[in-house]
Amino acid sequence: MEQRAVFPDLVRPMLATAGALPDGPGWAFEFKWDGVRAVAYVLDRRLRLMTRNDLEVSRTYPEVGALGALVDGVVLDGEIVALEAGRPSFGRLQSRMHVGRPDEALLRRVPVVYYAFDLLHAGGTRLVDQPYERRRELLHGLALSADAVRVPPCFTGVHGEDVLSTARDHGLEGVVAKKVTSRYEPGRRSRSWVKVPLVRTREVVVGGWQPGDGRRAGTVGSLLLGVPGPDGPRYVGKVGTGFTAASLADLHERLRARERPDPPFVDAVPPDHARAAHWTHPDLVGEVEYRTFTTEGRLRHASWRGLRPDKTPDDIQP
Repeated sequence: MEQRAVFPDLVRPMLATAGALPDGPGWAFEFKWDGVRAVAYVLDRRLRLMTRNDLEVSRTYPEVGALGALVDGVVLDGEIVALEAGRPSFGRLQSRMHVGRPDEALLRRVPVVYYAFDLLHAGGTRLVDQPYERRRELLHGLALSADAVRVPPCFTGVHGEDVLSTARDHGLEGVVAKKVTSRYEPGRRSRSWVKVPLVRTREVVVGGWQPGDGRRAGTVGSLLLGVPGPDGPRYVGKVGTGFTAASLADLHERLRARERPDPPFVDAVPPDHARAAHWTHPDLVGEVEYRTFTTEGRLRHASWRGLRPDKTPDDIQP
């Protein structure tokens, strides 16, 4: 008789490795969703929603509570997204990410959807050691269907380039390729999952800011960014576009509370970037979109996408 597994308290998300699109048999392909990664625990019809850095956000995204009416005794992995014209918009999601208890007006204005793409526990059975194709089969068997909960498609027996082309045509962020035989590796960045983005994005820490002028007088003009390393963050440049008035006000308040007298970067900041700079403790994680890196290791044509309260500096790849 099979022994029932204890319902897990915490399963950290398995992470993908960036790389080229895999070729050959044995791979499934999913679209890459532009949102907040979250593991959903449904027990006794109640939801607990946990981010990558172990923050509970069930109250931040109450729509996902619809899971309690659909299933019980399950653990799901997925992504919280805000849709705009039918596709995920990270910029739109920003207005929800920092609100612990959204009011009815915000819930109506910016609804979210939970895309459940993996099943980690169900029916008293631990599923992380089952192959991906079996987990997806069981996930589809749950028949999850609600306004705020969906199971996105996965594609097998097809060319990854065709799926990537479809993602490009629909303005999606990219594709994740997953070995159909792979087990779920909690908390690990595995080569069994390969992410192939269409848009170059980079997670960064904010180590300082330059004051704005003109319409931005009295607030932030640009952010000074770094990437964590073994000895501290390495400077990778600044970003001065992509902000909304609300995000500038929020950043200004957060950064002023984190001020320090000297730069937090392990390398020198160019004088024109350091001039009039305010330095901050590098514990705020954000995300930028960029074209490439210069030979000096600086972000080129960077645009701010928003803060990532679901991540810590330890989550950033060097």
